[in-house]
Amino acid sequence: MTRMRMSRLRSDLSLRCAVAGALCALLLLSGSSPPSTAAQAQPVTAILLVARDDLTDPDFEESVVLVMNNLGPGPIGIIVNRPTPVPVSRLFPDVKSLAQVRDKVYFGGPVEIDSIWFLVRAAAPPEHAVEACEGVYLSADRDLLLQLLGRAKPMDGLRIFAGHAGWAPTQLEAEIAHGYWALKRADPAAIFNGRSEHPWPSPQGPRRST
Repeated sequence: MTRMRMSRLRSDLSLRCAVAGALCALLLLSGSSPPSTAAQAQPVTAILLVARDDLTDPDFEESVVLVMNNLGPGPIGIIVNRPTPVPVSRLFPDVKSLAQVRDKVYFGGPVEIDSIWFLVRAAAPPEHAVEACEGVYLSADRDLLLQLLGRAKPMDGLRIFAGHAGWAPTQLEAEIAHGYWALKRADPAAIFNGRSEHPWPSPQGPRRST
């Protein structure tokens, strides 16, 4: 499983503000790149992976991952149930409507942790976004995100993620064959209505083998 080593971040809680600052600078100054437009040539299909007890990777244990095909050479996913301590409002101090918003930035996965992705529910396809499942769209487009945050209810049907998950070709299939993941249908309720009980970084820190 492809992942970056983030143990130092888990153990040093004072670095959380630095993470927020880095994400803010990336998004507002340099912008984020949208998912590859080449993926739009074929329909994107998605499924939810639910980590089984045998999966003890600290970035993925107890996680629910929305995994999509046709976004890269291998499957790409977003962990949907790992909120970070960083509030969305900290990333966007100039968006006044976020001042009273308590929503957090989510840990999307250990790959490119300084990139910003988001999922949004919409009745019609937004520009610069790909449909992950019925009525749910994935994007990394800065202008679209700022447009959504400017709404009267900025976080309505919106989740923002730092980083994503990724697998090499055939790697995820092997993990499923080993029983690390349970497969479920991807639907809006499972993504947006699920309880986020597994924060990141884990308060207990990474597990250590004995």
